Formats: sequence, C-alpha cells, structure tokens
Amino acid sequence: MSEPIWNKFLTERDKQVFAASGYGANGGFGKRPALLVIDVNWAFCGDKPEPILESIKRWRNSCGAEGWTAVAHIKQLVEKARAKGLPVIYTTGVRRADNWDAGSWAWKNTRNSEDKLAIVPNLDGNEIVSEIAPGPKDIVITKQKPSGFFGTNLASYLTLLGADSVIVTGTTTSGCVRATVLDAFSLNYRVALAEEGCFDRSEASHAINLCDMHAKYADVVKTAEVLTFFDGLADGLFDLPKGTPEPAVGSTPKLAANF
Repeated sequence: MSEPIWNKFLTERDKQVFAASGYGANGGFGKRPALLVIDVNWAFCGDKPEPILESIKRWRNSCGAEGWTAVAHIKQLVEKARAKGLPVIYTTGVRRADNWDAGSWAWKNTRNSEDKLAIVPNLDGNEIVSEIAPGPKDIVITKQKPSGFFGTNLASYLTLLGADSVIVTGTTTSGCVRATVLDAFSLNYRVALAEEGCFDRSEASHAINLCDMHAKYADVVKTAEVLTFFDGLADGLFDLPKGTPEPAVGSTPKLAANF
C-alpha cells in the first residue's frame, strides 16, 4: 500500500506524534451520502489543461493542470452517483456586477480587481467546467465565502434529502474544501474526501491539509474506494429534485461573475 501523499512533508517527530496520539482513525462512510463538488469552475481550473504558471497569467485562481487531472476523477464519482440516484451538489461563487460584495476577498490578493474581466469571451469564471456540468437533478449552491455552508441553503438541503454524510471533492483543498469539511464535521455529518478528486494551487498546502483533515475531521480515501462504496448502496435512496429538461447545446445559463 502506497504511503499517504502528505508523508514526504512530515518530520519524523510529526509521524511519531500521529502514531501515538490516536488521531487518524477511520470514521467510516455514512448510510445516505451526498456528493459535494466544491468550486470546480473555469476560474479555478482555467479554460484548458496547462501548467499552473501559465494558467495563472490569465486566471489568477487557477490550479493548473492538476485541476484537470482531478476533474477526470470527479467525473467518475458524479456519473456513479447519478446512476445510483445519490444527490450531487455543486458549489460555485456569485458576485454583484460591481464587485462590491467581494468584501474581505479584496484584502488578501493584489489581483482581485481582475475578477470582473472577461478572460475568455462568453466564458464565466463561475460556471462549472463543462466536463462535469450539473445535470437536471443536481443541485447548485452559490456562495460568497469559502465554506459551502456559510450563508447558503446547503445544510437545509441535506436535511431535506435526509443525508447523513458527505463525500467531498473539489478545490482548493486548503481553502473552500477544508472550510466545507470543517462545517460538515461540526454539523455531525460523516465526512470523506476523494483524495484524487481534490486539488490546490500549492502542492504543500494540498498535502498538509489532507493530512490534517484525515487526522481530525474526515477520512481521506481513494476515488476507487468511494466508487466501490457507491456500488454497494441501494438504488433510489433519495427523493431528488424532479429536474428540468436539459438546455439546448450552446444555451448554458451563465452565473454572475465571482471567483
């Protein structure tokens, strides 16, 4: 079995502390899971797979090619969840046209003013990438802060669905994914992260935050393990939205710009 991705960043003391402290126990999956896809939009992936230092020249929040590698794993999970009738819930950002509600986001990045620019014509940075575009029975949550729960209907929708657990994917591992995981944990949901379905612009932040979440708040598991878990669930566990007809090709609704 391969070592955890974070091991190369830990000191020997760190490894001994984790081994002795009891942290990192396997919490286990729940019985009624929802799949969360956090902020996998053009702004965080870029409009095409390319090295991060190239992508961030245009998309300041891009995580580069690693994002597109993760998208392939997320697509597997989305398709399996839909086939089993499990809830698929996306989050993405939303802002006023004048960017006033950027609020505290404007304090920590010198390129924040670029958020309202049309980087690629007719492509909204907040739109979920087309490879995993939301389907008619999926749920899309818009948010303005890192956690998918903060100031949104996510918790009430999970209650409506009767979900007892969440499988988390998306970006960034150290930011919006972590914030969502901590809120889910605080609300007493069982939480798992699909390791290959999470990504970040910083390799160290990605690995260390996976380590920390696995130690205290969630199970970090391989995508294949989640797919096997989904296979073992009964069909039709949830009363999902009825859905609406798919929009015609080329008529995908655009979300208000924010990233």
